[in-house]
Amino acid sequence: MPFTALNSRMVEARIVPGQRMFSQRGAMLAYRGEVAFTPNIQGGQGGLGSMIGRRVAGEATPLMTVEGSGTVMFGHGGHHVHIVDLTGDTLYVEADRLLAFDGSLAQGTMFLGSQGGVLGMVRGQATGQGLFTTTLQGHGSAAVMAHGGVVELPITPQRPVHVDPQAYVAHRGEVRNRLSTAIGWRELIGRGSGEAFQLELSGQGTVYVQASEEKL
Repeated sequence: MPFTALNSRMVEARIVPGQRMFSQRGAMLAYRGEVAFTPNIQGGQGGLGSMIGRRVAGEATPLMTVEGSGTVMFGHGGHHVHIVDLTGDTLYVEADRLLAFDGSLAQGTMFLGSQGGVLGMVRGQATGQGLFTTTLQGHGSAAVMAHGGVVELPITPQRPVHVDPQAYVAHRGEVRNRLSTAIGWRELIGRGSGEAFQLELSGQGTVYVQASEEKL
């Protein structure tokens, strides 16, 4: 059920019988055909356990189940929308950035401390996004939201990527993260940029970076 970008802030998805999609509540802008929207109470494909895990984690953004036959246009808050196509790998993204995603994707919650120990926990506090993140795994597509558009940066073992934590949107692949300090001579003499922390991502995968330091 791939998404089609209508413009930088709206996507369209084709809904077919026997398949379903999940979206944030209030994300539907318009639809054509026989399409039904119902509140989701089972936490996506992850089931009740996934829902409970996300509520404990603070990752319980309300979802709608979308089913039927037709096309649906999605958008929310005028945010830029970026489409991510998964081919068996895992996407790590904050729940409030998920606009819509295929029901075929398994949804779960991951404790950031398991990716970088204490530094992973600090990263959650520094970004204001909490200590947990939502995971989507399998074959399918997801539409994520960001400020000012998104760029995809490859991560390789030879070339880790450093990102301003506030500009981080999501990542995928076999990637580890850790928070590092960036104190140099400018900070010492009081002329620093204010970007004292950097999120270092290493391994093999992709990181999605927004063109802004604003939160959703």
